[in-house]
Parts: sequence; structure tokens; C-alpha cells
Amino acid sequence: MEDLNNMAGKWSYSESEDSVSLVGLLCINQAVWCCLYFWKKKEEQVEMYRRGNERYVINELRQIKVVDWHNRELVIDLLQSIVELVTYGDRQDPLIFEYFMEYQVLAEFVRVLKISKNSRIEAPLLQYLSIMIQNMNSDHSIYYCFSNDYINNIIGHKFEFGGDIALYYVSFLRAVSNKLNKDTVCLLLKVYGDSVVSFPLYDEALRFAHHGEKMIQTAIRALTLSIYNVSDDMVYQYITTPPVSKYFSDLVSSLSKQFFHLDALVHATEMRTNQKRKELLLETDKIVDDLYYFNDMLGVGQSRLSTVVIENLLRILIFPILLPLLQLGQSNGSNLSAVTSFYTVSRLLQVIGGKGMFNSVAGVILYPYMTSSVRDAIERDSTESISHAKSILSEMGKVVSSSPETEKAENSSLPRDTVSNKRSGILAHVFSDNPSLSLASLFLLFILEEAKDLHPLLAQMIGLNGMQNMIAVDGNIGNLLVKYMDQILNALLKVLASQPPFSILIQWHTGWFLRKLLILQGKGLGDHNFELLNTSYQQSCECLQKELDGCWFDHIPEVLRNEWPNCKAALEESSQCKDPFFVLELDDSQQATDGDATSYFAWKRMVETVKVFILHLQLKSCIFKGELLQELLLNMSSVIADSSKTHASDIASASFGSEVSLGLGIPCTIAFSNAGIRDIYLIPKARETTGKVLLAEKHPFRSQRGVVLAIGPLAGLNPKVDEDHPTWLHLQIREFEPKLHKIKVRGHQSSGMSNHVADGRWTLGFSNAKACEAARLLILEEIRKQRSSVESILAPLLQDSYLGNLSETESQDE
Repeated sequence: MEDLNNMAGKWSYSESEDSVSLVGLLCINQAVWCCLYFWKKKEEQVEMYRRGNERYVINELRQIKVVDWHNRELVIDLLQSIVELVTYGDRQDPLIFEYFMEYQVLAEFVRVLKISKNSRIEAPLLQYLSIMIQNMNSDHSIYYCFSNDYINNIIGHKFEFGGDIALYYVSFLRAVSNKLNKDTVCLLLKVYGDSVVSFPLYDEALRFAHHGEKMIQTAIRALTLSIYNVSDDMVYQYITTPPVSKYFSDLVSSLSKQFFHLDALVHATEMRTNQKRKELLLETDKIVDDLYYFNDMLGVGQSRLSTVVIENLLRILIFPILLPLLQLGQSNGSNLSAVTSFYTVSRLLQVIGGKGMFNSVAGVILYPYMTSSVRDAIERDSTESISHAKSILSEMGKVVSSSPETEKAENSSLPRDTVSNKRSGILAHVFSDNPSLSLASLFLLFILEEAKDLHPLLAQMIGLNGMQNMIAVDGNIGNLLVKYMDQILNALLKVLASQPPFSILIQWHTGWFLRKLLILQGKGLGDHNFELLNTSYQQSCECLQKELDGCWFDHIPEVLRNEWPNCKAALEESSQCKDPFFVLELDDSQQATDGDATSYFAWKRMVETVKVFILHLQLKSCIFKGELLQELLLNMSSVIADSSKTHASDIASASFGSEVSLGLGIPCTIAFSNAGIRDIYLIPKARETTGKVLLAEKHPFRSQRGVVLAIGPLAGLNPKVDEDHPTWLHLQIREFEPKLHKIKVRGHQSSGMSNHVADGRWTLGFSNAKACEAARLLILEEIRKQRSSVESILAPLLQDSYLGNLSETESQDE
């Protein structure tokens, strides 16, 4: 219509501009307006047809007395037509929707369900209802749909959930929940007096809460969150009161079973390390998804809901884990292992958090030490301190005494020490000989230390916050980590300096804890601890030097440059952001990995060695400068300049098929599987930190030139003369390509993928033993030149003067 009006206007203007006669102009305009009139009449006829069709479709549907396989398709077409007309009426023509309400079409949907006899009409009916509800925009339409119990009757219908009917049913429930708000939710409730006695949408949805299909689980969780966000006090009272509130305890019990399954995976011995790590990652991802659901529930911000969620988490999961772990209760023989227990509590605090959760966990952990502190406070007559401590002690005492896994404590006004020495409670794990357990327990304390919601008394008792800003009001309460700081630092440094060394993974994470403690402590190390750190640093230097004899020495400068910012960022990572998954894989990190001789595992070892070396440099910087080094003070210009030069005539830049000079080549033969024995030239060449070995065939027309047939890296060749055939020379060729591996991992996001690439092997034949030995010596000489260039770059880093000798600096500080 608007287009025709515009056209009429344009034609009038256009014709007037061309001075057409007035009669002609009027004729054109009259024709246009005639078109507009008939178009409008046509639209009115279409509307009348739609309204008439609505009556026809509804009447046809009302004629159906039973739905079976004979009329199933007809009924489906009628339902589809009704949904299309209703959707159109909701958006374009209120009269159509009023007719829909007048004839109570939703009641017909309910009737169709009741008269259906094994016709499988339920799935399409639910699908069309979902589409109709999803496309309703007006509040008026939604109010009508939710009124008169039509939706509740459909929800409460006894469906046979076979095949895909469960998916359609849950999709229907989800569509209904999407239209809920604080005004419409009451339309779906069944109320008696001032109390909700039934909420069919919520009740029926919970039947699918633990469905095996992940898509259904996700939809139900989204539905429940929609309800939690629009509910009033009456609804919250209903969903947080038994038996409906059993949903929350069932959720926590299911989560508990997942942690036990995770624990079984952690201690599984039949799986390979890579496969085991992959399984652990998958399981922890599932657990974290569930934890975020709890976090979303708490994020609603309703106190009644938050209380029931937190209480179930504490009662069913956290307290049964912590109390036996800290020797505050008896073990029932079915507890999680210590490492998995610390992972569980740490992950819960990171994802869910909250003041109640942090204070409860910290209270249980510090309960034994708090009792001792209260006694000390009594002796010092610190009344205010006692008041704070006794309030928390009272609550924790109830938890410990009421736990089914805990021995009943004596009923006294001030409880006695449950733990009498530093080797009990959580400190028994902190000072464990097992570094995995020690780091796991420390990590939990670090998470609590960084919690903003933690009670000031509990924060001071942990000690890390209290080291720099002591809380005056509770000044007499002891600081747990401050008191044992030197011993903890000593235990961590012993891990770094141990011989034989612990795994690189354990060393790295130990360094992360050391850096945190050194920063928070704000002072230097004692003599004995300095000696341990110096020993550990020297060991890291020696390990890096050993890699100069390995097959990847040529990549060490590049790895140093690339890993420096990554390592710095990892060391600065907060406890709240650091994934506690590392505590689950520390035990396995000590196991020997199959295929250590391949270049792939040699690459991994070299990269990890570089990381540990960077770690020690940064630890030294923390001690001497009080901060991490921002940049690597290393002259990489020669490496960068060398890699940027590409000349076709240069052997170092040669590629497959290119021409090279044969002047430095040694004649030999090689047997190809598909080309037989061929005469070739061996050309090893090093320039700065790069090096290649070429196999070239003599050019047919240019006697001093050759065509490159094969290229391999100079590093890692490990040339060896065959013991039985002194004219044969064996060369080992690295097949693993780090750059391709990096792209592969980035694309698949999988650290567990297989990388067991078999290295290549060349066997070259020479005219005599002397020529074979000369070729071996030439290769070794070129490798020596390449290694010498790398050593010159690394030399400043390996000197004590790079950051100053530890002992000299300590004596200057004193």
C-alpha cells in the first residue's frame, strides 16, 4: 500500500515536470488510486479468509472424536494451521486471537491428547505448542495461554516417554518457562490458602533433572534458573521445603558421586599417562559445569534459596570430606583420597565461593588451631579477640560434634585442642613428604587467603594477609603460616633442590608457591634456605647445559624468548584463577613416559627444562628486587637477523629441489625404497644458530651444482658408523615439527593428543671406511659450530653475575 502511494506521488510529480496535460495526469492518478482501492479490498478479503479459515479449522478439529493412525495426519495439519493462524493473529490481527480465546482452542489441544490412542500425536502437538508459545509477543496472549489451567493440564498429561517424546516435552516446558515473569508465574501455581501446594511446571521438570541426555539436562537447568529468577516468597518457600527441596540434596549427592569417580580415575594404574590426563580433563570439565549451575543458583540472590544450596553443599559434600581429612572425624572407609579432597574443596571455593562457604571451610580448617589461640588470648586477657573467636568456635564445634563421621567432642565452654602439634590437621598435609599433597593443601590455604569475603579473624589466622597489614582488633590470635613460614619455605625449597630431582611439573608449581610466599613475606631467606635455593638454581643451570648436548639445542634461544612472557604470566596468576587440576596430575608426572628417545619427548623435556630455568631466574629476582623480571635480558638480534636472510645460493636457506654448490659435499650413496640406489652428495652446513644437512644429486648439465633431494636439521643427527659395516653412516633425523604441533594443539585444544612420531633414519654408504669417518667428523664439526653460537647467546644467563650471586647478595643485605 505504501509503495503504491509513493508511486502515485512520483508519477504526479514526474508528469507535471514534463508538462503533460492535466487530463492525462488525472487519468494516471485515477488508475493508481483504483489499484490502491482494490489492493486494500484484497487485503480485507484475505483477513476475512483467515478469520473464516480459523472457524473452519477449529470446527474440523472439534469433529474429531478419536485420534488414531487413520486420521493422524489430518489432525497434525489442523494443529499446524491453528498455530500459524494464532501466531499471525497475535502479531497482526487481534480479532483472530480473540476468536482463538473465545473458542478456547487450547482446550482442544488438551482434548486431542486425551482422545489419542497409540497415534503418536504427542510429539507434533508438543512441537506446535512450543512454536506457538515461543512466538507470542503480547502480554495479553501469554496471560490467556497460562490461564484456565490449560498449560498445567498439558504438563500433567501422562505421556509415555519413549523415543524422542522426552525431548519434545522438555522443549515445551522450556518454552513455557521462557515466558515467565513475576506476574505470570502465579498463573501456573496451585495454591491453598497462603501456600503453594503444587507447581506442575517445576515438579515435572525435576523428573528429568538427571536424564542421561545432556541436552535435556541443560534445558532443565535453564528452566529452573528461569523460575528462580521470577519467583516470589511463596514459590521460594515451596521449592525450598521438603519434599520438593530434595532436588538440591540430590544434585549435591550426584556431584559427590562425580568426585568419587574422578578419584578413581586419579588412582587408575592401567591407563597411559596421556590417556589418563585426557579422561581427567573430561571429568573435571563435567564437574565444573555442574559447579557453575550451583553458582548460577546462588547468583539469583534470594536468601532462602542460597541458604538451602549452601547447607546441602556443606552437609553432604564439604564437611564429610574435610573432617576426616583434617583428623577431626573418623573415616568410614569410603572417603576421597587426600589429593582429590583438596582439589574438590578448592574447586568449590573458586567456582561457587560466597561468604558462607569461605567462612565455613576456613572455620573447619582452622578449628584446631583456633582453640589454642583462644587459650592464649585468655591468658593475655584479650576480651575482644576471645569474643570473635568464640563465636566461630561455637559454630564449628556444632559441625564437628554433629557430623556422623566425627567422634563426639566433650561439651565444655572452651573446647580443648583437637590438635597439639604442627604435624596434625592441615599442617600434616602441608609438611607431607609427598609434594603433591603438600602443594594441594597449600593451594587451599592460598585460595582462602585471597577471598575478600573471609572473616577478618579467619584471614588473620591463615596469616598471609596478616603479614603486611595486621588486624589490630584480633592481634593476639596466632598466624598459622607466619608461625611456620620458614619451615614451609624450607620444605618447598627441598623439593626444588632434591636429588634425584622431582618431575619438572612439580618443580614448576613449587616455584609458583615459593614466589607467592616470598612476595607476601616481604623479607629475605635464612642462610639454610638460601643455600637450598642456590643449590636448586645451580641444578637448573646444569639441566639447561645438558640440553645443549641434546637434539633440540638449536631451539633453546627461541624457546627462552617465547616462554618468558608465558612463564611470567603463569607465576603472576592468582590462586582464584589458577586451575587446581595440577594437583591431580602431579603424582603421574613422576612416571616414566613411553618413547623418551623420540624427538617429540626430547622437545617436551627441553621446553620444560627452559621453563624451570626461567622459574629460578624469576625467584632470584623476587629475592633481590622484590619483583619479577619484566623482560629477558638476552641479545637475540643475531638469531633474528640470521633467520631473516634468504638467499637462493646459500646452503643454509636451501629447500627441496633448489640448486646448491657441491664444493663442500662428500660423495656417497643412498638406497630409496622406490628409486633404488642413487649417487648423492652429503652437505652439512651450520651458520650461526641454524644448521642443515642436505642430500643433493649432481645436476645433469652443471657439474659443480646439485639438486637438493632431502633436507634434515643438523642438530640431533647423532652420526654413528655401523659396527658391522664401517662404510655405512647412520644419521637420526628429527621428524617432530614444533610449529606444526603448536598449530595443531591450538586448533584442537587437546593436550592429550598422540604425538608419538617416529624419527627418520638415513643410512649413507661411502667408498671406504676412511671417507665414512671423515663424513662423521665433518658433521660433528658443523654441529659444534652451531652449538657454540647457541652457547654464546646463553652464556650471560648461566653466569651468577646475571642477577648477582646469592651468597654475596645476602651478605651485603646483612
